[in-house]
Parts: sequence; structure tokens; C-alpha cells
Amino acid sequence: MSDVPKGQILLEAKALTRHFSVRGEGGFFAKKRLVRAVDDINIALRAGYVVAVVGESGSGKSVLSRMLSRIIAPTSGELFLNGELVDLKSQRSLAYTREVQLVLQDPFAAINPVRGIMHAIERPLRIHGTPKDQVLARAHEVLESVSLTPPQQYLDRYPHELSGGQLQRINIARGLAVNPKILLADEPISMLDVSVRLGVLNLLRELCDKRNLAMMYITHDIASARYIADETVVMYAGQIVERATDTSIIDAPVHPYTQLLVRSVPDPENLESRHASTAPDAASLGFNYEGCRFSPRCPEAMDICRGNQPPVTEVAPGHSSRCWLSATDAQRSAVSISVKS
Repeated sequence: MSDVPKGQILLEAKALTRHFSVRGEGGFFAKKRLVRAVDDINIALRAGYVVAVVGESGSGKSVLSRMLSRIIAPTSGELFLNGELVDLKSQRSLAYTREVQLVLQDPFAAINPVRGIMHAIERPLRIHGTPKDQVLARAHEVLESVSLTPPQQYLDRYPHELSGGQLQRINIARGLAVNPKILLADEPISMLDVSVRLGVLNLLRELCDKRNLAMMYITHDIASARYIADETVVMYAGQIVERATDTSIIDAPVHPYTQLLVRSVPDPENLESRHASTAPDAASLGFNYEGCRFSPRCPEAMDICRGNQPPVTEVAPGHSSRCWLSATDAQRSAVSISVKS
């Protein structure tokens, strides 16, 4: 268990941004375009709390997790670990990876298929300097912490001999092996059978509570975010469009994108309701970088949305939205004045 007080900020990103330059259709001579994968993200991970980052494919969730784990270097912004500014121009250090561990989405691809499970658990321990005579005991300990018992039954096996749920628990155990303070879980249940997803979610919540971990849970399933998270952040086209420190973001969503996400969750008492409101997908319309990025898909879009970036407005204590529908009269007036001038 971490010895830091519950609620203390362990990892914080300020104005974290990542842009990619990609070629369009036409091969080598095609004109490059800028893809704003993550734009001006502020997020804090606290000991003993789970922050869920929700959004569909292409919203920037995985790029954010890889910047926080320092696999991808940000274009700009700042990152603080335990209150200290991280030098983002330097190479990722062992000290950083010991504190921040990433659990990947696909356990079948994340674990070497030709090496035994013992190798998967042993490798990070040896890299981080665990004495050889302590490795086996530590491997047993982390497998027991993810409810894989007896441990020896799993250490002697190969990945193809285990189920997807068991492999994902191995994946989580490998991340826990070096006693990190922060765990970044990138869609850890999306490739698992529905029957085992709840067990993995319960495991992650239990690990967060028992070990006082700061955890980021990335998902496209807003229902699972409600189940596990203390704070929920909704991303669209690289921006945070809504966030809340309670369940209000799901019980009473404000942003039209969040409302569509909530309506997409099947209601067993009214299965037709999920189709009550539809919008074109992002791939068919693209993003509006000049104004609100969701405006090409938004059923509530107004003229102000298409040419002006919406401000972040607090709609309730601990609940904010980036939408002109939520903006105050003063915020709207400021845009009107600037346009006239």
C-alpha cells in the first residue's frame, strides 16, 4: 500500500498537447495535415481515486495515456510527478516507470506468446533491480493480489493456455510487480468476454482502494465508468468536453456528446430508446477546429458553435462542460464584442 495520504495528487498534466503531422491521400507528394490528437488537457490523478476517461475511438484517450506514461512525447505542456516537474525532453527513466505503469488493452498482444508467465512477471522485477532470490516470492505475491491462486499453477504455463480474463489479470499483475503509485489502464475490459468484465472492474477498484493507487481508467463504455470511477472525464477530438467528480455526468449529462454516449447505453426496460437520437459519425464529417469540434455532429449546433471555441463553464459544483449551451451571458457577450471589434 502507498504511504501517501489518500487524495494527494501523484501525477498531474497541465495543458498537455500532442499534434501529429500526417500525409493525406496521394502518397509521398501528398500535402501533410495537422492532426490535433490531444489539445490542452488538464488532469490530476490522486492516490486512492479512479479517474475514468471516456470517449469513442479517435478521441485521444490512448494518446493521453501514452503521454502520461512517457511512451509518446507531448508537443507542449507540463507533467508533474509527486509534485515535481518532469523534464519531458529527457528520456524516460526507470524511476519514472517504477512509479507509473501502463496496462494495455489486448492481453494476448501484450504478453510474449513464446515465453512462460513467469518470464512476464520476472522481467520487470529484474529490470528494476529486485534481487534474484526474491523474484519468485514477489511473483507469487502479485498473482495472489489479482486472485490467481495457487500462483505456481499459472507461473509454469504459457499464454495460450489461459483465458482472456486470466491473461488480463496477468497483465495487471505485471504492472503491479514493481509497486507503482499510478496505474494507467487503457480499455482493460474491451477485449474480454462480457461474463468476466465485471470481475476485472471489481479487481481494479479493489486494488485502487487497498493499495491507495492513483488510477486512470480509459474506456469507450460510459456505463462501466459510472461503476468504477470517482471522477469522469469525457473526451472528444482531443479535448475534454465534460467532467464531473460525481455521477451527475451520467445521471444528468450536459454536453450533447455526453448525452449521445449515455443514450447509446442499452436500457433493458426500453431497448428502442438507444436509437431515439442519432447523429452522423465523426469519420463522415470530420472535426471543426475553428469552433466547437463536435458542431458537425451536434443536433443542437448554433451559428456561434461553428466559428468560436466554446468556453469551459461550471454547471454545478465539481461539474463543468465545454459547450455554448452551458455558457454564461458574459461568455457569449465576450465573443460578440470580439467579433464586432
